[in-house]
Amino acid sequence: MTTRGSISEGKHELDTDKTDVEFEEECPILYKINDSPPFHLTIFFAIQQSLISIAPSVITPLLVAESACALDDGMFMRKLVGSTLLLSGITTFLQVNFGIRLPVYQGPSGSYTVSIIALNKIDSSRCDIHTMFPGLLNSTASNATEADLQAELIDIRIREMMGPLILAGFLHCLIGATGLVGMLLRFVGPITIVPTILLIGLYITKPAMRYTEVHWGISFMTWAIAVTLSLYLGHRPMIIPVWTRRKGFHTIRYPLHQVFAILISILIGWAVCGIMTAAGAFPTDKTNIQYKARTDARADVIYESEWFYLPHPGQFGLPLFSVSAIVGFLIATITSILDSIGDYYATAAICRVPPPPSHGINRGIAVEGFCSMISGFFGVGHATTTFGPTIGAIGMSRVASRHVFITMSCIYVVLGVLAKVSAVFISIPYPVLGGSIITIAGVFVGVNLSNLKVIDLSSTRNLSIIGTAVFVGLLVPSWMEENGSAIDTGIRDLDQVITMFLGNPNFLGGFIACFMDNTIPGTDKERGIAAWKNTESLDNSIHYIEGKEVYEPLIPECLKRQKCLRFIPIFPKYRRENVKWNGKRNEGYAEDGIHEMSTNL
Repeated sequence: MTTRGSISEGKHELDTDKTDVEFEEECPILYKINDSPPFHLTIFFAIQQSLISIAPSVITPLLVAESACALDDGMFMRKLVGSTLLLSGITTFLQVNFGIRLPVYQGPSGSYTVSIIALNKIDSSRCDIHTMFPGLLNSTASNATEADLQAELIDIRIREMMGPLILAGFLHCLIGATGLVGMLLRFVGPITIVPTILLIGLYITKPAMRYTEVHWGISFMTWAIAVTLSLYLGHRPMIIPVWTRRKGFHTIRYPLHQVFAILISILIGWAVCGIMTAAGAFPTDKTNIQYKARTDARADVIYESEWFYLPHPGQFGLPLFSVSAIVGFLIATITSILDSIGDYYATAAICRVPPPPSHGINRGIAVEGFCSMISGFFGVGHATTTFGPTIGAIGMSRVASRHVFITMSCIYVVLGVLAKVSAVFISIPYPVLGGSIITIAGVFVGVNLSNLKVIDLSSTRNLSIIGTAVFVGLLVPSWMEENGSAIDTGIRDLDQVITMFLGNPNFLGGFIACFMDNTIPGTDKERGIAAWKNTESLDNSIHYIEGKEVYEPLIPECLKRQKCLRFIPIFPKYRRENVKWNGKRNEGYAEDGIHEMSTNL
């Protein structure tokens, strides 16, 4: 038995009389994008989506803290997590209402931190206060303590990420607003994307080791629980008692353990750490590596945090501009754009709506870039991007309502303002976070590899390009970590740019893949470009439960008659005549070259 939504005459009840096959065929989506579920169900579904995405939303700020040399500053990390949660809520609200208008969650993008972490690995003096402030610690003229100088160093490092992120966000927004996404897709295809994102996932292994090495046993246990619940037991729905007005108390089957696999694994791992802390299994010596496995290792952050803190632009100071960070963030911007486009198509497919038209993609990328620019002013050190786990949750819960994600954005805004809640997230033991990173990074790499299905894997050309890009993308940055001072042109800024190019694995691998893919002869079908182009056409074999009106922007009716909108890439080409969509007449628009529409003149 499975759940089935009966949406008629205002009644929303669960019907367990249908089999799995009947449910999939008759009711693929319980609540469509434009549907508004009852208030109590909206709250429940929004909480569910929030809990699914909370773990990645907390882990990414920790990577930013490492980039800013602030892993030992609990209060700074608390501000960072609170700001990330607040901005995730704001950006999700803007994206769902004014961007692509699909039910997507806009969360932090970890790809922006890879370039800075790589730079810190190459130049370890970036986090050394004695190198940054020579002579100040021993100077009698200065009253600065080591803690003061460390705080000053953290401020400098996070502000160096603010300026480049603002510029990268502006470029991101400009690409969407001007419709340059289509031109970008002509040169960057699956053969470029796979090595680029794969190298990001592989490089995260080094920061992840900082958390897993605290206690490998607990990290492995946390990962194993998540894998067991989501994969091994994913095909066995859990028996859940429910109550409806028609049937009273009865049971249904729902994969609750699969939907909340990561959250459940974190809670169990956290509980195990708490029991071991109470039993004295972990040392109390702060210099011991296993001290960070204690649940009270960062308890002081909870006690010292105020109940409410409102993150605001400039909270860490005015933006600074680092040439090396600018280069790294611009690279991450291109990757983020292509990743988001893929998520838009995946969301549309799982919601049973037509593929997104060009104006919807342009608007989504523009809003995402605008929100990334806002993130730069807030100083969070990362941009925003769409999150894949929430897309999968739509398929499992069969709830695609836009109102659910709007409510979810409000929940994140509240969590971001509650400073105590952010402090609690910071207190999660390191090995538990390490196990979660293994799970999330594994899915991240796996989803990226799925792009290989659209290219010809029997082609020596394609295999050579991908293999070379990955190998060189690992080889050269590893050499740069050991020989960071080898680049010496006599111009400091130029040295930083060259070091960033050679030490950034995703850029180096992506650049090699893109260059070879566009210079070595190959057909569009062989390269996978043709498959990406074909996703823009309607598949007549799919039954869409809603039309492309779900992408229509929120603008007044009087503006739709303005001819100038036809020349703005983020708006559809409105026409005065009525447009037919699946036999229904409505005042609509036609998107030439994207979807074929039949018009009634």
